[in-house]
Amino acid sequence: MTHLLEVRNLVTKFYTEEGVVHAVSDISYTLDEGESLGIVGESGSGKSVGVLSIMGLIPSPPGKVEGGEVLFNGRDLLQLPSHELRLIRGREVAMIFQDPMTSLNPVLTIGRQLTESLKLHLGMGDNQAKDRAVEMMQLVGIPNANQRLNDYPHQFSGGQRQRVMIAMALSCNPSVLIADEPTTALDVTIQAQIVELVKQLQEKLGMAIIWITHDLALVAGMVDKVAVMYAGYIVEHAPVNDLYQNPMHPYTLGLLHAMPKLDAKEQTRLASIEGLPPDLRYVPQGCPFAPRCPYVIDRCKQENPPLIATGPHRQSACWRWEEIREEKTFGESV
Repeated sequence: MTHLLEVRNLVTKFYTEEGVVHAVSDISYTLDEGESLGIVGESGSGKSVGVLSIMGLIPSPPGKVEGGEVLFNGRDLLQLPSHELRLIRGREVAMIFQDPMTSLNPVLTIGRQLTESLKLHLGMGDNQAKDRAVEMMQLVGIPNANQRLNDYPHQFSGGQRQRVMIAMALSCNPSVLIADEPTTALDVTIQAQIVELVKQLQEKLGMAIIWITHDLALVAGMVDKVAVMYAGYIVEHAPVNDLYQNPMHPYTLGLLHAMPKLDAKEQTRLASIEGLPPDLRYVPQGCPFAPRCPYVIDRCKQENPPLIATGPHRQSACWRWEEIREEKTFGESV
């Protein structure tokens, strides 16, 4: 079966004065037309670096994609010359970045920034590009779109700037949309609006989505499958409902237990994962989660488990996944 997007054994490193940072280590996943994938994990787990590697946006130096393949419609994006990759980026694979204030150019009008990609990728003239920009602004719910094309980014609220970023990403009708924590800097009400907007646009336009987040609760109702990342590795991969009902990796279990629960008693403390993520300058001999894991055994400290098939369309990188599936209690070693 040919997938729309297939990432195979992707490896990305950063060469710094303090040492080599192993940011992404041998990750693989697929995405089909109209499908949605959530990539979750703590800050520093490699989520954003992984998708920036796909887009060819890793700053070099110090970063370098050291290995793997990124097949989009059968073409390896990692092997394309930069001018060919630029034609795909923004046209067929688009990205919404985490902070619109650092992604939008503060000295150019929103209209100028929206029409630029339309002229580049679709060959539109000035009037046609302007009409399309107004259409996209209206699509993402910005009022008085025709007048607001002449405004600058600082004249928009945080939620409106993020809507502009979504309009820019969708303006060329991409096949794949990558959303890199697009709601992080927004308040809860605006977060919900942005999430609902993206869901509606996906249904309307039929695009595939990769949603990057540290919030497992956020992706619960909006993706088909989830890849959980820790220390540069994918440690669990499963359909979204299966992941929530039957986690098979202790890190996933810890993330789920750390989520607030609606039926919790008033004074119930949230569970936490003790310890800190590892320093990615040093490759651990065994499982990178072992120092924080309540299920750790000697084998975990000696061998880093590969992703093991644990069921239909399911994988877990844990030697004790069967016991964890039965236990479902984080912090009580069995």
